[in-house]
Amino acid sequence: MLRPSMLPILGALAMVVVACAPADDTTSASGSPSSAAPSASASCAKDQLKLLKPGTLTVGTDKPAYEPWFKDDEPSNGEGFESAVAYAVAGKLGFAKSEVAWTVAPFNSAFAPGAKQFDFDVNQVSITPARAKAVDFSDGYYTVKQAAVALNGSKYATPASLADLKDAKIGVQVGTTSLTAVKSAIQPSAQPNVYNEQIDAVNALKNKQVDVLVVDLPTAFYVTAAQVEGSKIVGQFGSDEGAAEQFGLVFQKGSALVPCVNAAIGELRSSGELASIETRWLGSAAGAPDLK
Repeated sequence: MLRPSMLPILGALAMVVVACAPADDTTSASGSPSSAAPSASASCAKDQLKLLKPGTLTVGTDKPAYEPWFKDDEPSNGEGFESAVAYAVAGKLGFAKSEVAWTVAPFNSAFAPGAKQFDFDVNQVSITPARAKAVDFSDGYYTVKQAAVALNGSKYATPASLADLKDAKIGVQVGTTSLTAVKSAIQPSAQPNVYNEQIDAVNALKNKQVDVLVVDLPTAFYVTAAQVEGSKIVGQFGSDEGAAEQFGLVFQKGSALVPCVNAAIGELRSSGELASIETRWLGSAAGAPDLK
C-alpha cells in the first residue's frame, strides 16, 4: 500500500502503515527476467557483486523500524518479517550476518530519484509503475493480504472462517482492493458500507456503526495499534480477483544486483522459506490468523 502522510504522528507506536507481479512471476518489477540461481552465475558470485562497500551488503530501512516488520527498533537483530527476509536474501548471496550493515533510509527518499546509500532497501515499499521510473525493484517478497478488524468482545471478534463474517455489517473504503476482497472472498449477505475515505471507515468501526472493518493487513496493524482502542485483527485473507499489491526490495536505478537478488528470492520462495518467515512474523503469532 502507499504509506499515508500520517506517519509522523506515530511517535513510538509499534506499527506502521505502508502501499505487482504475481508471486510466481519470473519477471522482475524493473522489467528484467530473473536470473539463474546465484551459484550458477559468475556475476552473482559474492566477490563479483557490485556493492556500495566491497565485502559488505548494505541494507537500508527507515527509523523507527516498526513491528511486525522489525522488532525492538533494531533491524540488525534478524527479528521481524523484513529483517528476517533481508538476512535470508543476504545468506543466499553468500553473506554472513556479520557482513550485513544497516543504514537509515527514510521511506520517501528510498524510492526518490538519485544515488542511494544502500545496496537495497527493505521498508514495506509497494511496487508501482510510478516508483519504478526512479528506482529498480526486486520481484515481490510479500503479497499484501486483506484483514478483518473488529472490536474486542464483539460478536465477530473470533471468527473461525470467512463464512462467520457473512452476516456482519462491514465497512470498507471505496475503490480499494479491500472492497474487491470483501465481495469476492467474504461475499456478505448485505452490501458493505462503503466510505470515500479510509478514516471514515475506521471511525465507523470506532463508533460501532459497522461490525467489521476490512483493510489491507499492514493498515490493520496500524488501525489496531493507533486508531481504534480495543480493536483486534480477527483474521487475514486473500482475494481471488484484482491485481495483487506486492512489496519489493528497492535498488538504485540500473543496479546490477537486482537479478542476483531476484534469484535469491526465487530460491527462498521455491524452498518454502519465504512462506515460513511470513507465517512466523505476520501470521497468528503476530495476531493475524488466516481465515479461509
